Amino acid sequence: MSNHDMNMASRIEADRRILELLSQTFPTQDSASTEIINLEAILRLPKGTEHFVADIHGEHEAFQHILKNASGNIRRKVNELFQDTLEPEVIKELCTLIYYPEEKLELIEAKDEDSDEFYSTTLQRLVLVLRSVSSKYTRSRVRKALPRQFAYIIEELLHEKADDDDKTAYLQGIVDSIIQTDQAPNFITAMCQVIQQLSIDQLHILGDIWDRGPGAHIIMDTLLQYHNFDITWGNHDALWMGAAAGNDCCICNVLRFCLRFGNMDTLEDGYGINLLPLAQLAMEAYKDDPATIFLPQRKVDERQCQLIGRMHKAITIIQFKLERNMIEKHPEWVIDRTDTLGGIDIQRGVYIVNGREYPLRDTLFPTIDDWNDPYRLTPQEEEMMAKLHHSFRVSDKLQKHIKCILSHGGMYNICNGNLLFHASVPLNDDGSLKEVQLMGRKYSGKELMNRIGILVRSAFNTDTPREEKLAARDYLLYLWCGPESPLFDKSRMTTFQRYLIGDKDLIHEEKGAYFRLRNDENVCNHILDSFGVQGEHRHIINGHVPVHVSAGESPIKANGRLMVIDGGFSQHYHSTTGIAGYTLVYHSRGFELIQHEPFTSKRDAIQNGSDIHGSIQLVELSGHRLRVRDTDRGRKIHKQIAELRELLYAYRHGYIRTK
Repeated sequence: MSNHDMNMASRIEADRRILELLSQTFPTQDSASTEIINLEAILRLPKGTEHFVADIHGEHEAFQHILKNASGNIRRKVNELFQDTLEPEVIKELCTLIYYPEEKLELIEAKDEDSDEFYSTTLQRLVLVLRSVSSKYTRSRVRKALPRQFAYIIEELLHEKADDDDKTAYLQGIVDSIIQTDQAPNFITAMCQVIQQLSIDQLHILGDIWDRGPGAHIIMDTLLQYHNFDITWGNHDALWMGAAAGNDCCICNVLRFCLRFGNMDTLEDGYGINLLPLAQLAMEAYKDDPATIFLPQRKVDERQCQLIGRMHKAITIIQFKLERNMIEKHPEWVIDRTDTLGGIDIQRGVYIVNGREYPLRDTLFPTIDDWNDPYRLTPQEEEMMAKLHHSFRVSDKLQKHIKCILSHGGMYNICNGNLLFHASVPLNDDGSLKEVQLMGRKYSGKELMNRIGILVRSAFNTDTPREEKLAARDYLLYLWCGPESPLFDKSRMTTFQRYLIGDKDLIHEEKGAYFRLRNDENVCNHILDSFGVQGEHRHIINGHVPVHVSAGESPIKANGRLMVIDGGFSQHYHSTTGIAGYTLVYHSRGFELIQHEPFTSKRDAIQNGSDIHGSIQLVELSGHRLRVRDTDRGRKIHKQIAELRELLYAYRHGYIRTK
């Protein structure tokens, strides 16, 4: 027996249990050989396109549009195909149809023009587009993306070429039959949806889905229907997880954000949260309060504006009370214990801290009965919070969305040589990994992230002991605002000072060492090493802190080792960042950073063909076209092939019998 045969025999004996299981799926030599051939072919396909998006903050229309146009990739494909044969206006109409097929077809059909001619021409153009975007996938992968009722017909149109008269007549006959059976609108819609799906192979969300914008619940509904995505948790996501788990401090923060930005739709229509108890408290306790500094920042109905301001103020004061009590409960958090409400001299209308006095921006506090104990809830506040607590806990849709980000998400992700996290990895001033206390023990780097992920999930596991579950529920507030939280990583959260004082020294929040050192390539390499990320072209990708492009800041840092892709999706940030968000695209040629201009509206896109225009910044191009073999999936396939070759050897040499 040769050395090769002896080695194979030893490996087969060691792997016999795995090979026996594998033989149930591939019971013959032919089936094992066929699968090896198939997998070897897949390794040679171009790498699928990954899209990275961070800090969406409830801007559902802009987010959905970017999914529909694949960050401009579909428009580029259509231009490449038809720029020499179609007018720019026709290309724009075709792109809008691909993005919004049902709505655009309604407008076109309302014009009552020659619909048969339109359907025939459009179907033939869509076949060319779909053929282009599906070229990097196997037929099996494309088939899985097709709607069942049209799968066979679309496959025929995709894979048959009109290279002779008979084939031309055959393909035209299919198109004519689709039109004559009144299936053209449904067929066009189906093809457009498949084009959208195949244009993005994998979607990475780098945190902060909720708050500020009006449609976080719509974004989550969109993701629930999406084909392939993962979520790296952000501090705003942790806040909503805490609210769903029943953390009253998190509930107050969630309500405060929604009221501040006039997002009643998210709460009431999206999650069925009953705001009537809060409205009643505001109308009774704050009935004479103008609540000027609490009026919503987003334009709302004038009749609602005053009520929202009073509700906003009512829940903010409750938040200050509850957070103070929570901080006192957890001295191990080492959160800034500077007095907030307790530092107010209400008679003189000033706030006193460190021996200095600051004038208050608001001096009406009708729900503080005793200034010797300003953090005690009134009976009405307690009753109202109990009702809100119940409303968040029994919201089926909210709990469903939280289950989604738990099942598809985590504190970090490693994919194809890229380390993804929302905000930071806590560091010491010298760039070393910082040890952070968590439930009585200290952890750093990857282990810290893993332990936090376990702790967060324990807040939702039914078999978690009660005390552990309550501690985990409390910790979700720390993730939101704790100084050593990897999702926040600032010295303190100055919400009280921003609302009631406004002094620039008091509202300053010192960023952690990570943000000061992240432009150092050596520091970034140290973080990547600690997480086990390998490869010459490895990167850190994160968001959290908006990139101020208008001030000359670059999203590419540490000689290309780090990419910060929070470009300000939220309308609230457009004036400070100068743009309306980023999408980082990683395709078979390398990395491109798409810098987006503000999106007008879905209605404008459908009626006028407006698009999200973006400029492309080449971040890193590969010297060769990346294939599936160069990816994490490719490494898994290589392992599968090795196991199948062992199985084939075992069949041929009698170690395992074929079925």
